[in-house]
Amino acid sequence: MPTLSAITLYPIKSCAGLSLEEATLTPLGLMTAQIYDREWMVVDSNGVALTQREHPRMALIKPTIKGSTLEVQAPGMLRLEIPLGLPDPAVAPTLQTQVWDDSVLAYDCDALTAEWFTKAVGVPCRLARFHANAERAVSTTWTNGVQASTMFSDGYPILVVGEASLQDLNQKLLAAGRQALPMNRFRPNLVIDGIEAFEEDYAETLQIGEVTLKPVKPCPRCPMPSIDQATGEYGPDPMDILQSYRAKPELEGALCFGMNSILISGEDQRVRVGQEIEVTLAF
Repeated sequence: MPTLSAITLYPIKSCAGLSLEEATLTPLGLMTAQIYDREWMVVDSNGVALTQREHPRMALIKPTIKGSTLEVQAPGMLRLEIPLGLPDPAVAPTLQTQVWDDSVLAYDCDALTAEWFTKAVGVPCRLARFHANAERAVSTTWTNGVQASTMFSDGYPILVVGEASLQDLNQKLLAAGRQALPMNRFRPNLVIDGIEAFEEDYAETLQIGEVTLKPVKPCPRCPMPSIDQATGEYGPDPMDILQSYRAKPELEGALCFGMNSILISGEDQRVRVGQEIEVTLAF
């Protein structure tokens, strides 16, 4: 029986994730201790998202939940504590942020936080938090008209990858005299063990207890899988191997790994590592 083998929540877009034993599934993605996946985002002076694509050092920014704060660490820097309580929408400073083609209202974190992230990333930047009154709808092109929302993810609230898919890639890398890669290169939220390689591509639904997830769109890959999440440096690069067998014609030849997914039912239900998953295929 397929099982849920890993859960990872990324509080700050493009920074390190939190490995969890259990989490709550919401329409906006994973949540734990009132922290949502990609609830925060580092932005430039124009409010445009900064990511590891251009700033690989962001992989070294590591959040930890400490009581009522999100504690953030980076090499050679003092720890930063970010309050978890939401600001008062009536008085909190805001800014308009940009994630791909979406303009999203966000809280503007304070000057001390901006100074910390500027030093950690190496360029002038600020930390923004998804606003309580904001809504960011996903494209319904791939959801068959089903409405769904996300925070600061690239496009969909939940990313699912099968263990066997990584094993398949690693076998090809090893055969080419290359190093095997860890799953964190692909930054999934949920990892499934016990299914065939890339079976997640063909799943109609994933049933985890009372939670029903629907994989809707293959996840196109930018150069981020080439970034070592432990060092914040490029290499080794799997993209040429992926090019040999993971180009998707329906996405104009984009190299895909993992499935973007949405929540169909089971809002606010808990899921846990080791839980059985019923996979219903779309054929």
